[in-house]
Amino acid sequence: MSYHVDRRQVLKISLGAAAAVATGTAAAHPAAAAAGHDDFPEVPGMSGDRRANEFWYQMDETTLYNAAQEVKDAYAAIKAYVGNIERGMRDKWLELVAQPGYPHTYAEFMEPIRQPLEVLSRTQLGVMDRFYGRRHHQLVQAFGWFGEGVLYDPRGHAPFLVHTMNGTPTMPPPGYHTWYAYMRAMMLLGIDRRRWERLAPALSFAWALQSTGRPAQDKVNPPMPRPTVRRLAATWLVKDVRRLDQDFQSYPYPEGVS
Repeated sequence: MSYHVDRRQVLKISLGAAAAVATGTAAAHPAAAAAGHDDFPEVPGMSGDRRANEFWYQMDETTLYNAAQEVKDAYAAIKAYVGNIERGMRDKWLELVAQPGYPHTYAEFMEPIRQPLEVLSRTQLGVMDRFYGRRHHQLVQAFGWFGEGVLYDPRGHAPFLVHTMNGTPTMPPPGYHTWYAYMRAMMLLGIDRRRWERLAPALSFAWALQSTGRPAQDKVNPPMPRPTVRRLAATWLVKDVRRLDQDFQSYPYPEGVS
């Protein structure tokens, strides 16, 4: 089985996504939150792109706060196997990626929880399809805004009112590594492999943005400088999973960021 992503295709995606993120001003201005998306109800106090806010809100609701029973059962099965659905997955990937035999060792370890991972893959991709369909560059843009921390949603669970990865200045967000560990398990087991291969660079882009900007999670954040966003997009969105396997071994921030 090949785990290599066609770099020409990734580069094509990258250039379009980088341009969209760099020029997308909806997240920068609260007044733009309701513009262009009249199919969503108004949320007083919301700031940032309306569709992206709704997407991340529904992702949280569907996968965490109001998850269906099959999703809860999937988490329970994963927890029973790795000990913790977040730290257990993350630590196992960080352990195996640094040892000989990877990625086969990681695939073999994850095989017993294939079915729960299929449930989570179907659930997460279902939310993405609901809001973005085939508009991959817009989904990448939503990941970018997530990393910048410019999606303020009063419906959130205090103190986390910004759609970004949870963490604090003294406790950096470990969630990017956790999600990457899930993505790699899904790829290696052939669970929606190509889709997760395309999404992994977007996740890394968000990781780089949040690591650089360090947005607050309880108030409206200003957008990051566009040249910085363009630079990070051009750096991270072109990477395939082989390169990301190396990059995500740097924890909790990308190499060179502290």
